[in-house]
Amino acid sequence: MSTINFNDSTVNHQTFVLIGIPGMREQNSWVAFPLCLLYLLTLFGNLVILFVIKTEQSLHEPMYLFLSMLACSDLGLTVSTMPTMLGVYWFDAREISFTACLTQMFFIHLFQWIESAILVAMAVDRFIAIRDPLRYTSLLPNTVIVKIGIAILSRACCLNFTIPFLIKRLPFCRSNVLSHSYCLHQDVMHLACADITVNILYGLIVVICTLGLDVVVILVSYVLILQTVLSIASHRGRLKALNTCVSHMCAILIFYIPMIGVTVVHRFGRHLSPIVHMMMANVYIAVPPVLNPIVYSVKTKQIWQRICKMFQENLFCSTTASFNGEGFGGHRSRQRKDDEHHGTGMTSTISFNDSTVNHKTFILVGIPGMQEHNSWMAFPLCLLYILTLFGNLVILFVIKTEQSLHEPMYLFLSMLACSDLGLTMSTMPTMLGVYWFDVREVSFTACITQMFFIHLFQWIESAILMAMAVDRFIAIHDPLRYTSLLQNSVIGKIGLAVLARGVCICFPVPFLIKRLPFCRSNVLSHSYCLHQDVMNLACADITVNILYGLIVVISTLGLDVVVILVSYVLILQTVLSIASHKGRLKALNTCVSHVCAILIFYIPMIGVTAVHRFGKRLSPIVHMMMANVYIAVPPVLNPIVYSVKTKQIRQRICKMFQ
Repeated sequence: MSTINFNDSTVNHQTFVLIGIPGMREQNSWVAFPLCLLYLLTLFGNLVILFVIKTEQSLHEPMYLFLSMLACSDLGLTVSTMPTMLGVYWFDAREISFTACLTQMFFIHLFQWIESAILVAMAVDRFIAIRDPLRYTSLLPNTVIVKIGIAILSRACCLNFTIPFLIKRLPFCRSNVLSHSYCLHQDVMHLACADITVNILYGLIVVICTLGLDVVVILVSYVLILQTVLSIASHRGRLKALNTCVSHMCAILIFYIPMIGVTVVHRFGRHLSPIVHMMMANVYIAVPPVLNPIVYSVKTKQIWQRICKMFQENLFCSTTASFNGEGFGGHRSRQRKDDEHHGTGMTSTISFNDSTVNHKTFILVGIPGMQEHNSWMAFPLCLLYILTLFGNLVILFVIKTEQSLHEPMYLFLSMLACSDLGLTMSTMPTMLGVYWFDVREVSFTACITQMFFIHLFQWIESAILMAMAVDRFIAIHDPLRYTSLLQNSVIGKIGLAVLARGVCICFPVPFLIKRLPFCRSNVLSHSYCLHQDVMNLACADITVNILYGLIVVISTLGLDVVVILVSYVLILQTVLSIASHKGRLKALNTCVSHVCAILIFYIPMIGVTAVHRFGKRLSPIVHMMMANVYIAVPPVLNPIVYSVKTKQIRQRICKMFQ
């Protein structure tokens, strides 16, 4: 029986119903995007860790073999929960069969106990490595590690083997609605209409015998580690020994803190909102598997170097070779020969303090003063770019394929999506190059090209937002003539006018920069090229550039903001003349997405301007973060806002994925 009356007390349910956001079922898509992103990062990160450990001979050591077990455990837990969680939040598929629920429950608990045991083994591994480093590999050969792995798996299977039978013996004749978007033993057993004392006692015994014992062994191991470290004579030696434990300690905290948090909320937070319980449960399941590979990639030098080397070889060198017939070294060698042939003697890398050379390259900057930590920014940036591409392409696909969305509002939205994609593609190469691959050098021509397109798409987006404000006014003020006033031909002309204005405004910028000599520092302030950033490096008068930039800002952003404000004043005037309260709310509701898009575009711009103008005493990291938010965040938020707030788009996306 697939559908069961929840109030029927005579039926033993054959299905369970999973829960997304309690009481807000229509808002489940808000959680779907970050969950999907977490799952993609989890799969990518852990598979990269496994690939690196397998292919790099120097990583075939006990510590990294245990890490590969941890990655497998995280992948197992992710694959166990992914189907139902994404099913609930993305496709509203909330029903799960009794057998599927038992299977999921078994594997979730299995991988949790496996991960706990692996953390214990890694703690012992760290103790042996610090206490007896000379005999480390002989005490933990591959055969011993394999036996430890088999013992961990056997322990988890033995502990979980009984759980499905303890659940199957229970009758379920009350509600069949679970508390989460996945099945857990403690969640399912509370729905039974029979005595569950055996289940409670068994769960308590398992927790004591696994988590309790594991925590004790980990604590004892670290007490012994501290004892050993304190006996080391040199301060540097003590720091070096402790540094080998940092990643493992982070992994322990990542595993146990969410577990303790969800237990405390479940036990003492009954008065809290159900949304808090839902968020804690999702963090408990979805976050640890994505954080472990990030921590080990960033904190473990060998893995980090191997990942950088792998991506540099596979992406940058192969790309350069395919276009130029040579790698980076060949390109630089050829550049050096060309420069010498022309008598300049200038290589592609120029001394920052050289005051006699007109630079042919610029140096981009990641995290100021913390270049070795650039990889911390690489992961969220890559995630933002993936979401931007995915979200805007989905918006374009939905508007193109859904006939009912061929209206002025959605055609303008498709222009906005194209603008966001253009801005993303303009900044992505250098930003990911700086943060992920430490490729900081950009040629003068490439810098000018990037500068042109960044400013072009910014002015285009501002103009589109202005056109959308006018569109909203016409739709509310004269709804009967809306489509006749804004026919496809009119919208096409508006699009061409927006593009022409952007090109005309940006066309002089490259020439204004090319006329300037650059003989001082060639280090830019960001990981991409902007007109105001490049011109400040010139060793000549830049008054013309400053005046042109000021005129452009006043004639574009200034005019656009005025038109948007006037449009919304007229919209409010029209809305207030509507008789019914419901009609006023309905009219204003059609503007919510556009208002959000305006705020998303202008607030980061105002923020980065304020920080640049008045925050000279702030840390350079604040400037870097604001600059990255200004460029990377608006393109990812626009499709999310329009997908969630626009019913037609949301329904079409759900239908498409179903």
